[in-house]
Amino acid sequence: MPAAEEDSHGTITVVDNICRISPDLLAEACQPILIYLQGQTRGVDSAELSDTFQRAGVRLDHEALHSMIRFLLLTFRSAGKNNLSGDDLVSRLEEGSKNWSKASLQVVHRLWSAQGALVRAQQEVHAMLSIGQLVDMQWKLGMAVSSDTCRSLNSPYVCLLLKIVEPSGHICQKSFEMTIPQFQNLHKQFKEMAAVMDTV
Repeated sequence: MPAAEEDSHGTITVVDNICRISPDLLAEACQPILIYLQGQTRGVDSAELSDTFQRAGVRLDHEALHSMIRFLLLTFRSAGKNNLSGDDLVSRLEEGSKNWSKASLQVVHRLWSAQGALVRAQQEVHAMLSIGQLVDMQWKLGMAVSSDTCRSLNSPYVCLLLKIVEPSGHICQKSFEMTIPQFQNLHKQFKEMAAVMDTV
């Protein structure tokens, strides 16, 4: 559980922040996290959660909100990996910190009991595939005019920049250059894939 992964003061602060919000607001904050862990969204929008908290009259600074989101992500992700039931999850949380309110633990129990199986199923799929997901692609056409070994290259190229979300949730960027024939071959392969996907 995250309590072991963070220092005790940090965990106590996060738990205190979680327990000071209403059960309904906690449920509303957990929902996008669980939906993300089920693979239905690309991430958790902290700005949207911040707006939700502000509308409810709860003031949390940027770092406190991010710590809460990280803690809940780690909690639910760890519960899925360890195949925990709602009761087991609550027991582990209580072992990690004595500051939990009964109402907050009831919300976590209710949400995990209802949605934990979906999170576990998504984690199993990710474990089998363990590949990244393409979230953005940018390209540009360039012209190599010269190099240190050739004075007059005059060779066109395509530069691709891919943004990929790795299974860990980290977004990385990969860039590479291709000659025009290489790019045309890639384009042809994408068209073939699209045609096959249309038949499915």
